Amino acid sequence: MTHIVVLGAGIGGMSAAYELRGTLGPDPRITVIGEGDLFSFTPSNPWVAVGWRKPEDVQIAVPGHLAKKKIAFEGAGAELVEPAHNRVRLRDGRHVAYDHLVIATGPRLAFDEIPGLGPDTGFTQSVCTTVHATAAWEAYQAFLENPGPIVVGAAPGASCFGPAYEFAMILDRDLRKRKLRDKVPMTYVTPEPYIGHMGLGGVGDSKGLMEAEFRQRHIGWIVNAKIAEVREGEMDVVEVDEDGQPKKTRTLPFKYSMVLPAFTGVDAVRRVEGLCNPRGFVLIDRHQRNPANPNIHSLGVCVAIPPVEATPVPTGAPKTGFMIESMVTAVAQNIRADLKEEPATAEATWNAICLADMGDTGAAFVALPQFPPRNVTWARVGKWVHLSKVAFEKYFLMKMKSGNTEPVYEKYVLKLLGILRTR
Repeated sequence: MTHIVVLGAGIGGMSAAYELRGTLGPDPRITVIGEGDLFSFTPSNPWVAVGWRKPEDVQIAVPGHLAKKKIAFEGAGAELVEPAHNRVRLRDGRHVAYDHLVIATGPRLAFDEIPGLGPDTGFTQSVCTTVHATAAWEAYQAFLENPGPIVVGAAPGASCFGPAYEFAMILDRDLRKRKLRDKVPMTYVTPEPYIGHMGLGGVGDSKGLMEAEFRQRHIGWIVNAKIAEVREGEMDVVEVDEDGQPKKTRTLPFKYSMVLPAFTGVDAVRRVEGLCNPRGFVLIDRHQRNPANPNIHSLGVCVAIPPVEATPVPTGAPKTGFMIESMVTAVAQNIRADLKEEPATAEATWNAICLADMGDTGAAFVALPQFPPRNVTWARVGKWVHLSKVAFEKYFLMKMKSGNTEPVYEKYVLKLLGILRTR
């Protein structure tokens, strides 16, 4: 019997496993390999970091839910993908053989690229994982006892800027509710060439929109910025000119800081020759297949796609939920074609949709397609975005529990955006 292995139990991996079962029926064996038994709804991590959610509110134990769809689960984690042998070596020494492999690991968080960055061995917090967000909440509670300057932002090479914008706005909202905002100067530091660039080259008038939101909230910003080093309570930031040459260095004090790192591929994948680009992201063709290993598919944040445009400080292109969902569908359809000995024809739609929460309001960014020139490009702000994200969180967690393969972004988010755009 054909065995399909899905490497990763996050948003992409869990969605892929359910989609494969729904598309292929009961016959193929499907196994998901994860890091531990918990699925986390990553978009909710900024809320966890300010205590608006508890970890258990945004996590589910996956083995039982997968079992309902006759999908096996291995929680030992992957040590190495071995394409020459069509198998994955687990961290406990066992091997899992496959006929088709779907790599959906998400990224490795490259905190080590900047001295002092990150929550484990450095001095900044993170909302990239629920574990990190939980630690950020603990640090935030200590900060509230003795507030001071806050620095939020992203490291050079970062590609997912939405959570940094969200967290800055959410902190602002939370501090206002606590009547502590007047004691907390806030600065946003980013490699983006302007506020609202988002790694997308801007969406509609996202520059004007986000600058206005920051001004309204008294959040300062530094763009074209490289974080060079972080020490306890201070951060060295180098501003560059349009040619990428240093023009100014400043040291920012902080009592609390959250910085998104750049991403690379995970160790189990990036060490495999011919599978990845130099940053460890999986190389794929237009049908989500690795050119050197056609029985390996990949989707989500771990795939290699070029930046939307060159910037003075390197930025990457984000892989949003809508984009990942279309990759999931393409992978399932192309594996089905392969099992029928038919050519692969399905392709993902490279469209970007982002709902960024701002605490009590939010911003929606739509770029169809992600790479310009675009058919649709607009950005809007409103309370409806905040309410939509809350509803989407609940819906997606139910989807992960039920194994529902309904395309959430297409049927929920796009229809919502279409209705509101006409108003």
